[in-house]
Amino acid sequence: MKEYLLLFYNQSGNGKYITSPDDMLDDMPKWQQWIGNIAMQGKLVSSQPIEFDGTVVTKKGIQQGPFIQGNILLTGYLLCKADSLEEVKEWSATCPILKYENGSVEIRPVMPFEI
Repeated sequence: MKEYLLLFYNQSGNGKYITSPDDMLDDMPKWQQWIGNIAMQGKLVSSQPIEFDGTVVTKKGIQQGPFIQGNILLTGYLLCKADSLEEVKEWSATCPILKYENGSVEIRPVMPFEI
């Protein structure tokens, strides 16, 4: 099995996540069911939402975020194991983030790093 990193993006607004507290309350059972389905197959490695603020460290210095491209913000991740990219695409097509007009899932295969 190969590992895949799923990155969740959504629209941001006014210095916060665009989703309202009601949306978040409505979404939580959907996320639990969606992630739970992956976990029940023994294919979940980890998953978490991420905080709005962030830090980038480069040779030029340290920059505080959030880091928004246009009005789209990285909101969370899921690391999973799967038999194929097609399997991960099928899971991603049912992700709760897609209920939002600008919600999306980026799938990135994880390369093994041999030491």
